[in-house]
Amino acid sequence: MPKLYFFFIYLMCRVRAGTEEGCPAFTGLSISSALTGTDLKVKLMLYTRQNQNCAETLSSAGSRYLNVTKKTILIVHGYRPTGSPPIWIQKAVHLLLSVEDINIIIVDWNRGATTLLYHRASSNTKKVAEFLKTLIDQMLADGASLDSVYMIGISLGAHISGFVGQMYNGKLGRITGLDPAGPLFNGKPPEERLDPTDAQFVDVIHSDIDGLGYREALGHIDFYANGGTDQPGCPQTIFSGSQYFKCDHQRSVFLFLSSLEERCNITAYPCDTYRDYRNSKCASCEAFQPMACPILGYYADKWKSYLTLKNPPVTKVFFDTSDKEPFCLYHYLVDIITWNKNIRRGSLIIKLKDQAGNTAESKINHEVATFQQFNQASLIAGFDQDFEKIARISLAFSTGSVIGPKHKLRILQMRLRSITYPERPQLCRYDLVLLENTEIIFKPIPCQNMQT
Repeated sequence: MPKLYFFFIYLMCRVRAGTEEGCPAFTGLSISSALTGTDLKVKLMLYTRQNQNCAETLSSAGSRYLNVTKKTILIVHGYRPTGSPPIWIQKAVHLLLSVEDINIIIVDWNRGATTLLYHRASSNTKKVAEFLKTLIDQMLADGASLDSVYMIGISLGAHISGFVGQMYNGKLGRITGLDPAGPLFNGKPPEERLDPTDAQFVDVIHSDIDGLGYREALGHIDFYANGGTDQPGCPQTIFSGSQYFKCDHQRSVFLFLSSLEERCNITAYPCDTYRDYRNSKCASCEAFQPMACPILGYYADKWKSYLTLKNPPVTKVFFDTSDKEPFCLYHYLVDIITWNKNIRRGSLIIKLKDQAGNTAESKINHEVATFQQFNQASLIAGFDQDFEKIARISLAFSTGSVIGPKHKLRILQMRLRSITYPERPQLCRYDLVLLENTEIIFKPIPCQNMQT
């Protein structure tokens, strides 16, 4: 793939130095280490609420802070081609400890993951898993339970977590895979990668399936952010430097961390494909009743009992995000019935305004919508703000044509209904005429009976 090709060319040109800190810290290496390669060495750093600002290095001598009667989360990073520490470690520790009194073990295998030869790092994954089994065996001997062990694996770390789970016959409490690595793992049988049998509950976030991530479903539930490919706010060209290669891949981590802040919930919808989701074919949450559709991230295990009983126990869910934290979008269905005699094809820009004058905008242009006389077109729209009470709506229609006459879209009925909050009143407007590329603003009214 072109993105992967440019990724390795970029690595050959990059220079970056490691850093050292006062407390035990993640191993910082430089590009020179990547050039020569590093032998595998695993370091375990423990954080708890008693030492959340300064890690304790776990060793055979025992631990001052590890309490095996509590939940233990092991966080396993992935390939580190330049040797630098992951930028998300401290944020992950802080947020996890803020929501639960637990043990957090950062699994530092930077020596072994730092190399320009990706296959060399990949070949170390099962060795890291064997090392972690020794740790977990000791915890079990000291009174821990497998139910309380939760592994969060990023990229190659997701497959390491799967290998550990296999060693315990799927009895680990939970595994979360954050954009599991694709290269050298795509197409592999279940025993050679993460899969749903590796833990009692396996959830996966995909954010770079056309680059560094794994394309197919790997868990009981697989969340595909923006279809799992290009993430909003990430660079689209190689001239953006390192962010072009890692932004999409890393987005899975930041989406997970955002779920811990609970500023908003990212809801995902079950669907066969992202195309069907964007074409409004999968806006129903009836399959999960009496619960709502699943939410992404740390609290996804609330749907465990439903998801693990499915046959087969695999659910793919899709969602869109905004381009910045906390990444949430509030979704609506826009239902339109037109009375044009001729079929109209084009895109819509819809704006919502609340009583205070705040405005949110959504451009519906995933595919050119088709408006046919007396047939309802249902379009999905996402807004980065939530307005409980909408005072004004504006619509603008475009065919994308820069020459020729302007077309009109004659709307018989327009309905706006919240998917995020389906209990809210539905808003309508009747008898509108949209002149192409001309915004029309109106006050919505409560809906009368309208076909669904």
